[in-house]
Order: sequence, then C-alpha cells, then structure tokens
Amino acid sequence: MNEIPCIFLMGPTAAGKTDLAVAIIQQFPCEIISVDSALVYRGMDIGTAKPTADILSIAPHHLIDICDPLEAYSTARFCKEALAHIQHIQAKGKIPLLVGGTGLYFRSLQQGLSDLPPADACVRERLNQELETFGLAALHARLAQVDPVAAQRIHPNDPQRIQRALEVYEISGVSMTEWYANTEKAWSLPHVLKFVIAPAQREVLHAKIAKRFKLMLEQGLVNEVETLFKRGDLHLSLPAMRAVGYRQVWQYLAGELDYAGMVEQSITATRQLAKRQLTWLRAEADATWFDSQQTDMTEHVLKRLVKIPMLSQSTSIIK
Repeated sequence: MNEIPCIFLMGPTAAGKTDLAVAIIQQFPCEIISVDSALVYRGMDIGTAKPTADILSIAPHHLIDICDPLEAYSTARFCKEALAHIQHIQAKGKIPLLVGGTGLYFRSLQQGLSDLPPADACVRERLNQELETFGLAALHARLAQVDPVAAQRIHPNDPQRIQRALEVYEISGVSMTEWYANTEKAWSLPHVLKFVIAPAQREVLHAKIAKRFKLMLEQGLVNEVETLFKRGDLHLSLPAMRAVGYRQVWQYLAGELDYAGMVEQSITATRQLAKRQLTWLRAEADATWFDSQQTDMTEHVLKRLVKIPMLSQSTSIIK
C-alpha cells in the first residue's frame, strides 16, 4: 500500500483541472479527492465551479459538500479527512488523485502540519471585533510585528489566516512560524507525483476568468448568493462568504455595489486569487508543468503518467 503514489493535480482557478481529472480516472484506477477550500460548502455550487451532477456521476469527488457555509473549514481538518480518504483508497489498491487549487492544503498534506493550539472562541471574537473596528490592514501590520515571516507569507487581504496567526500568538505567546519550526510534524506523505496545469500566457487566464464569471452569472449566481443572503445567519466575516465572487455579489445584494461594480470587482478578485495560486505553485518542488492551452495537453499528461514506474506498479495492483 505504501508504494501506491498520490497524484497532485494542481493549477490556478479556471485552468481546466476538473476536465483533466475526469480524463485521468477514465484511464487509471484513481479516486478523486477535492483540494479546494470553497467546494467543501453546501449550497455554493455555481460560484465555486463545483463539478456538475453529470461529471460527479462519472468522477465522484471526496470532500465536496461536507460543510454548511456557517462552519469554518480548517487546514487541519482538511488534512485529517484527506489522509483518511487516501488510506481508504490505497487500501483498495487504487490511486488517490488530489485535484484543486488551494496551495496551503496541498503543502500541508505533503509536508505535515504542526499541532497548533486549538481555536479559542474568546480570542477569535475579540479579533473579529478588532477587524471590524480597525480594519484588516491594522491586523496585518500587527502580525508583521509579532511574526514577520508569516506576515510576508500571508496575503494582506486574507483575514482568516491573518486572524489565525494572531490567535496562535495570543494563545501561546509563540508565533506560528516558531510552532512550525519547533514542533514535530504529525505526518508526511511519501510518493507524491505533482502535475501543474496553467496557461502559458497570463492574458489567456484572465480572459478565461472573465468569461467563466459571466457564465456563472447567466447560470444564476446572484440567485444562489441571494438564497444564502436571506438565511439570516450568514455574514461576510465567515470564510465561506469571503470566497471570490460570493463576497462581491453579497455586497451587491446589500446595496454596497452596483451591478457593474460587482462584476468588475469579482473578476479582479478572481484574477488576484489566480496570481496568488501561481505564486504558490512556482514554489512547489518537483512539479511537472503543462500548458493548459495546448490542444493535446490531456494526451501529454496521460502519456507522462504511463511512463512513471511507480504509477505502473500501482496500476498492476488492480490487475
């Protein structure tokens, strides 16, 4: 079992990862595990580009639709649940195919995650109040004082991770960077094969992002967010509602943005997300990159998989 590899299929948003994953499982004995911090939420289908029912009937995905948007889904929870699925898939002699764009999940799963202090409701509530009162820039500046390495790593527009890093420091008196450096990792994932798909030209990705968001609007994204908006228990400080597209449509429904501004800001935020994803991906060691705009890209990936001895050995277990 330990000789069966895991395949990481990574890439920025709108790169075409799902279509490629479907092609892979039709050729190899794989099961798909989603690596996406938004696909875990129920009722958030259009704006997350969640695989359709037709696709899921061909290529079932683990770790989608497992949370209510009111919940916060942590990296630690992802790693725990993904590892359980990996072990179950390998126990059947099949290959785990992990597909998504959340770089922190991929990296934590492979390298292991230190056992950070558990969340503290009182500290978190106080940080939420400080966020509302002073703004995100002030929290990021404070993080830069107590943990400059984390502040450089965490994007200034990422409130969830900024608050978590501050929470770790306030609970323990030790920065998150020190925790990662000085505590034993809970696991490591051997035998990982990394594949990245992305357009070679940034302008191509930008055009695809704009086209896809406009298609989401045609498919009913505003109505989807309105259903969440009307629940009454959700708000923009929740991780689910900060997902790109959802935050901007929420602000439109609240009268804070007009329609054109909502569209423009959603596309801009998605481009910024893709930029952050590509920054993570460029730092991934031992990853093989493919141009997603190549007409024969899928064929190239499949041929590359066939040539990998470890994968061939794993495939032979099924036979």
